[in-house]
Amino acid sequence: MPVKTWIYDAILYIYALSLLFSFSDLATKNRSAKRMGTGLLAFVWLLQSVFIVYRVYEHQYMPVLTMFEALFFYCWMLVTVSIMMNWFLRLDLLVFLLNLAGFAIMALNFFSDPAVTPISEQWEAKDELVFIHITLAIGSYAAFLIAALLSGMYLFMHRKLKGKQWSSVMSRFPSLDKIEGYTYRAVLIGIPLLILSVVLGMAKVVLEGDMRLLADPKVLSSLFSLAVYAFYLLQRVSGKQPGYMLAFWNLAAFTVVVINFSLFNLYSGFHHWIWM
Repeated sequence: MPVKTWIYDAILYIYALSLLFSFSDLATKNRSAKRMGTGLLAFVWLLQSVFIVYRVYEHQYMPVLTMFEALFFYCWMLVTVSIMMNWFLRLDLLVFLLNLAGFAIMALNFFSDPAVTPISEQWEAKDELVFIHITLAIGSYAAFLIAALLSGMYLFMHRKLKGKQWSSVMSRFPSLDKIEGYTYRAVLIGIPLLILSVVLGMAKVVLEGDMRLLADPKVLSSLFSLAVYAFYLLQRVSGKQPGYMLAFWNLAAFTVVVINFSLFNLYSGFHHWIWM
């Protein structure tokens, strides 16, 4: 595999992991997650720097003369600024949004390059983008399903306890606080995975050149799903809603995801293949 291809693959996957940890810190003020996210981001910067040095050695000029090189260098600058902001300014939300934009530009730049060699000889570069897009979406759906099941357990146990209807089955359940905590963690995993999946899906639309697909029912419903889960997250962080209301809202959010997956795929301009 060419040097450029494996470095780019590594950059994208490590960049995605960095965003996952950064999102976790953003939502929970988890210092360990912040350190991990910053460390992975620094590794992304290192790989980008290695690629730039390799490009300079290979072509004997500063790699900013083509669109591919200019966008790559631009992404390197975004990562550099992000690391400096992490150290000196503590603007966590801005850093996350900056890196989300950088990830989108990197993916778009990578998969639009005709020199890229896909991981499978039978694929094109765009097929690899679709593969990553689908994998991230499936991961988010799995996390949301786990969160929905936990919310169902929470509501069942809450109703039994409120009615003073203790049973041997309930002894196998964790406490309500633990169930609610597990639910929150599952949603924290699912949301950034879905964000990255949507970003890559939009990158695929841009590469196809049909910008009308940005208004596709699948795209809009995915954004709506993110908005519903974001509202759940805000309610959870604010601490203004009781646990059973959060469980209800989480089940409602998962219902939106199920509708998004099952119904809107039928009317999607580029997800119809799912039912073939």
